[in-house]
Amino acid sequence: MVDNSNHSAEALREYSVEEAVPQAGRHYSFWDMVATWLGANANTSSWYTGGCVAAAGVLGGLGVILIANPIAYAVMALIGYMGYKVGTTTMGLTRASFGIRGSILPSVLNSIQFMGWCAINTFIAAISLSFLFNMAFGWPAYGEPGSWWVMVIGVVICSILQILMTVLGGSYSIKYAQRIAVILLFGLLIWETVVILKTYPLADIFNWAPAADSRIPFGSAMDMMVAFSFGWIPAIAEFTRYTKTKSASTIAPMIGANFALFWFAIIGMFGVVANAIANGVFDPNMSDPSSIVGSLGLGWVAFLILIFATTTTNCINIYAAGMSATNIFPKLSEKKALWGTSVLTLLFSLIPVAIGSFYGAFTYFLVYIGLIFAPLLAIMIIDFYVIKKRNYDWSQAAKVGGAFWYSHGINWIAIVSWCLGVAFYFVALNLSFIMNSMGAIYATVIVTSIVYLVANKLFNKKTYQSL
Repeated sequence: MVDNSNHSAEALREYSVEEAVPQAGRHYSFWDMVATWLGANANTSSWYTGGCVAAAGVLGGLGVILIANPIAYAVMALIGYMGYKVGTTTMGLTRASFGIRGSILPSVLNSIQFMGWCAINTFIAAISLSFLFNMAFGWPAYGEPGSWWVMVIGVVICSILQILMTVLGGSYSIKYAQRIAVILLFGLLIWETVVILKTYPLADIFNWAPAADSRIPFGSAMDMMVAFSFGWIPAIAEFTRYTKTKSASTIAPMIGANFALFWFAIIGMFGVVANAIANGVFDPNMSDPSSIVGSLGLGWVAFLILIFATTTTNCINIYAAGMSATNIFPKLSEKKALWGTSVLTLLFSLIPVAIGSFYGAFTYFLVYIGLIFAPLLAIMIIDFYVIKKRNYDWSQAAKVGGAFWYSHGINWIAIVSWCLGVAFYFVALNLSFIMNSMGAIYATVIVTSIVYLVANKLFNKKTYQSL
């Protein structure tokens, strides 16, 4: 009889960033990854982002959705393969490009990003709860005077649910919860699609145009959508390190992410346009799925699905934030990291309540993602595929004086290139030819890639080590 106890133990482990996941510990199949990234993008934030890009007009919004996302998820596939090949997390990979100590800053900023996404999604789920509380108890729903305390209760309840789901089960609970969420959300989306198209003919939707004071340039809409998609990329290697095959780490996430986001963002945009046609006012603050579901009269079942689906999506956000924390504090256990980031996400989730404008908090958050991750991802890709020729020796992941030590643990070429990329992002925001076309994020990716590549050509290893 074959003893499978060691194999099972390996498969159930959560690995630290300093460990390369062995084949015995890889439990994500091709279709597991399709389902995971279907679930990640089949969510309320995809709906909301689609509603926001409606400000570029329906045709402009469709162009943004169909152009921006395939490119973004091709970038995700490149990072996904890195996780599969090396066997570590996304922020773990930054040890190779930024240095062992230099990777701490990206990890801190990445943890903030995922806690921010968790706050956005939790707030959206709390909106659904506010509508349920309104039906059951007559409490003020989101958007009504005095609803802030109801939103606080909703945030706390949703936070507790997603904390328990993530901390108790880890990557396994996320995998199975996402399967259920995908089925429920697609059922809801079909329902909403039928209701919208029965009530508002496509001709009316395509003939709608935002008022001049609400319209945004094509490039600004591109940045909104790209920032949303880029926000997922720092989580990809957390899961592809557990994949069994190369195609599961690259093709599978692209299939799941693109399919879900195309449909959800487009219906999100159509829903907000339908609401604008009905009310005569386009208000991005009311672009969230709960408000649209409420306006379409889909009922309490729809709100329950939104709550469950949002909490399962947030499991990925909490898990990715926790894994980033383990790169900052290598001695911190994975379970403790997940508990710590879970509690912090609850506090982050109260920020939109305090600000009073969900749309304002959301758009500023997307700017944060663009300026941080556009240059960061560019450097990671150029370092792995061009400079290091797809070869990271992960036995050096924590070795002082090793391949990833550079100068006192920091690759200053990467740090300076990153800072220059951030600076260029702000410049690009003020260049009309960029903001009317590709947007600042993709322009920053291109420029940072060139800067980092040229900088590495100019500084050989001997010269660099003398700095």
